[in-house]
Amino acid sequence: MTTHVLPDSLAEIRDEFLELPEADRLLLLLDFANELPPVPARYDGHPELCERVVECQSPVYIVVDVDEDGLVAMHATAPKEAPTTRGFASILVQGLTGLTPDEVLAIPEDFPQSIGLTRAVSPLRISGMTGMLMRAKRQVAAKRAA
Repeated sequence: MTTHVLPDSLAEIRDEFLELPEADRLLLLLDFANELPPVPARYDGHPELCERVVECQSPVYIVVDVDEDGLVAMHATAPKEAPTTRGFASILVQGLTGLTPDEVLAIPEDFPQSIGLTRAVSPLRISGMTGMLMRAKRQVAAKRAA
């Protein structure tokens, strides 16, 4: 049985949101949208190498790598025209990259609901972020098993 523990990287992001008044949290999410790093060249222009997150209305693709040191790197693409979704993708990319597979698998599934945005964005958007997290965890589990 996996114990669900929020890694420091995601706890810091969550706390950053929760420290703000509710009205300002959406602005922070938009800041994250601007910080989504580009995918590595091997994935750029190759969505077939990534997994589509069907829970997102916008075309969002993710892929997770585990390097030779056993550390996770999450990559995501999301259109600039979908800043909320792009912000959620950026949170996960920043929060999961550098973790071990065990740390990723221990992330609580309700993390997207814990960052204080449930009243600022639609439930559909929260569902999209949950879909991204679940796919990332599944990819990590598959790569760990391989």
